[in-house]
Amino acid sequence: MIWYDCFLIKRFCQPLAMITETTIHSCPDCHSCDLVKNGHTIGGKQQFRCKACGRTGVLNPSEWYTEAEKERILAAYFERPSMRGVCRIFGVSRPTLAKWLKDAALAEPDLAPTLADAEATDVLELDEVWSFVQRRKNKRWLWVALCRRTRQVVAYALGDRSEKTCRKLWEAIPESYRACHTYSDLWEAYRIVFPAETHRCIGKETGLTNHVERWNNTLRQWVSRYTRKTLSFSKSDRFHDWVTHLFICRYNKAQAF
Repeated sequence: MIWYDCFLIKRFCQPLAMITETTIHSCPDCHSCDLVKNGHTIGGKQQFRCKACGRTGVLNPSEWYTEAEKERILAAYFERPSMRGVCRIFGVSRPTLAKWLKDAALAEPDLAPTLADAEATDVLELDEVWSFVQRRKNKRWLWVALCRRTRQVVAYALGDRSEKTCRKLWEAIPESYRACHTYSDLWEAYRIVFPAETHRCIGKETGLTNHVERWNNTLRQWVSRYTRKTLSFSKSDRFHDWVTHLFICRYNKAQAF
């Protein structure tokens, strides 16, 4: 009897075998399984980095932004907050916001499709805006040609403050606008590059470049990396170009209405 009880205890009290399931995650780009932890997102989710191709991200992303939400976040960026400020407000990661800005800039066409048709009486006002990339010694000048009637940026060029960049501005002006009269400040490069029969170099006290001067203020108020005293400066020339192009395209479209 004792033996029978012991047999029942051994027979029915043995732990049941557990069924386990193992999930192996792989990189969506190169399909490598060599993943390591790589910090957390702004929402606290664990990020991983692929040691094979360098891609970073969460394993199971659950937040997907609609096109309307992306547009709202990009519109908020052009109201002067920094990229980190936008990330804190909307909870989006900085690499994600940077990718959206890049994709939006590359998707925008040249300035020509955003411009109104030129008229014979149109006047262009010319000026340059100073900014920098990475450090203040690395100066970047934005040269702008603004149509006085439509308030649209007809052409722009990024570079130094030399005759070479001024010539890039002249070459960027569409053919339909090249016959327009142009006004600029007394910077010598304008006198050398622009045709003498249609161009005048004048002082700012004349008021003939007031509209482009006002646009410079709009740029500095809307894009934080162009603010005079700011920590939101560009860290690469390429990204500086992308953000500048995207802002000007959006500004021109807004002036068309």
